[in-house]
Amino acid sequence: MESSPFKIIKTPRFRVQFILGADDDPLTVENIDAVVTAPDKTRWSVTFLTLGEISRIMDRWVGTGEALGGHFFQCPDLVIVREGGLDAMVKALEGIFDEGGPEGVLPRLN
Repeated sequence: MESSPFKIIKTPRFRVQFILGADDDPLTVENIDAVVTAPDKTRWSVTFLTLGEISRIMDRWVGTGEALGGHFFQCPDLVIVREGGLDAMVKALEGIFDEGGPEGVLPRLN
């Protein structure tokens, strides 16, 4: 039986659905997409990356030619975290909600 790629974490202020890749470990993942849903059902897109993962991506792009050969990185829903793992990412979202919420920080989906 194949496990689901979705990991849902609920807090009093939001629900976040992470989309895990086949090799992703929830304790250490450094690159993951998620959807955040508030109690009023508004939803936002978020991509979490660590600094190390951004560096690895840009280094790879030097060889592939993407983003001017790794000269820049752009992602419209990016939240950079210092350490990997879903717990660190939920903590970052809690901080976003503490500091006024995701409106204007993350792209709204509905």
